[in-house]
Amino acid sequence: MRESGSILAVVTLRPESVGGATPSFFARDEAERERLATYLSRILDAMVHDLENGTYILVRH
Repeated sequence: MRESGSILAVVTLRPESVGGATPSFFARDEAERERLATYLSRILDAMVHDLENGTYILVRH
């Protein structure tokens, strides 16, 4: 099990802005980004945080 406060996934419209070992999902548009973030938050039991740059991060608190 992962520690509390860890970033579990990234969902973005801008693949060039993401790097590192965190699983990243690239969406074609805002609707797909929203849908992916919602599904992943349910699957991972995580909260979605909007970084307001086309990127969401999913974090377990």
